[in-house]
Amino acid sequence: MSVDPNLLAPCGLYCGVCGIHYADKHEDEVLKQKLAKSYGVEPESIKCDGCLSDNKFAFCKLCPIRDCVITKEISGCHECSEWPCDKVTNFPFELAKKFMLKSIPARRERTDEEWVAWEENNWTCGNCGALVFRGARRCHKCKNEIISILDK
Repeated sequence: MSVDPNLLAPCGLYCGVCGIHYADKHEDEVLKQKLAKSYGVEPESIKCDGCLSDNKFAFCKLCPIRDCVITKEISGCHECSEWPCDKVTNFPFELAKKFMLKSIPARRERTDEEWVAWEENNWTCGNCGALVFRGARRCHKCKNEIISILDK
């Protein structure tokens, strides 16, 4: 498996299953509209190639977690002895924080390739096999209900 290093978010929110990344790469205008409303931005700003890329979503550009791991010269929170720190526990998006708290321990036990496979497996429709975005409630292809890793 080839892993895109730009998608290995330091916080543990794997960008490959991020709604912003998903909406951008799949040109999903309905999802872009929903995300734009949620973030208080224009739909055309819903684009991102991963938080370690040069083309980051506006909120990712300002992320204190990303800045912290860059300063510490580590690749992510999974390598930090201070985890979970106040940057995680005070993260402004409650659901994202819950996913971080589930994902970082999983990442500590895995190689990058294994962690990406684990993340993608968590966000793959059990009915049709389509990859969905983190937090999706239904598969975009078959409309099957998606069980969150928080519920497993």
